[in-house]
Amino acid sequence: MQRGLGLIELLIVVALIGMLAAIAYPSYSDQLRRAARGEVVGLLQEAALRLEQHRAYVGGYADTEQLVTVLSAGSRYYRLQAQRDEDAFTLLARRVTETFMAGDRCGDFRLDHAGVRDNPGGSEDEQTCWGS
Repeated sequence: MQRGLGLIELLIVVALIGMLAAIAYPSYSDQLRRAARGEVVGLLQEAALRLEQHRAYVGGYADTEQLVTVLSAGSRYYRLQAQRDEDAFTLLARRVTETFMAGDRCGDFRLDHAGVRDNPGGSEDEQTCWGS
C-alpha cells in the first residue's frame, strides 16, 4: 500500500495549476490596466476641475501672484503635464516607460479646456480608454 503522492500525481497537479494560471493571468492583467486607466482619467478630470476653479477666481488658467494652483504629478503609471495660459489649458498624462502600462494600447491621455479627450499614440477607441 502506497502513502502520499506519487510523481505522476504531482505532475498532474502542477500541470493543472499551470493551466489555471495561464487562463487567469491575462484577465488579471487586463483588470490592472483598466484600473490604471480609470485612475489617470480621474486625475485628469480632477486637474481640469481645479483649473476651472482657478479660472473662476482670477479670470484665467495661468498662475498669478494672487493664486497658484498646484496640480497632481500623476500616478505610478502616468506623469501629468499641464500647458496653460490665460484662455486655455491642455493636460497630458504620459505613460511611465518602465511600467506595465508602457505598452498599453490606449497610449497617453490628453484633455483640454473644452473637454476634448484623445489618446495620442493609442490604437483603442475613446470609449474603451476613457470608460464612457
